[in-house]
Amino acid sequence: MVQQAHRKMVEASVKTMASVLQEVLSRRVTAFIVGVKDGKTVSRWASGEVTEIRDPEVEQRLRSAFAIVQLILMVSSPNTIRAWFIGMNPQLGDLTPAEAIREGDAAEAMNAACAFVTNG
Repeated sequence: MVQQAHRKMVEASVKTMASVLQEVLSRRVTAFIVGVKDGKTVSRWASGEVTEIRDPEVEQRLRSAFAIVQLILMVSSPNTIRAWFIGMNPQLGDLTPAEAIREGDAAEAMNAACAFVTNG
């Protein structure tokens, strides 16, 4: 499952990733995770108005969040995924997965997602 999510992330365009994240998490949560000022930026990516992200760290956070969403979508609903992203997670020292990704701990957030998917 992780390999499938990874492949989708590698092959996805900025437009696709932003569209999915905006739909599942909301544009405000997505903007928070990737570290941009407001949700309008996410909407511009999702609409295809902006096709490239200049800051590689922002794109890395977008791709990480997208991969995690793709993984959890295999077993859970979008509502559950949004709750998982914004809820405190004991595996992340009670940070939310959204905060962990924003702070550069995408690998730890992915580990927490794998545990969630595996343990239900």
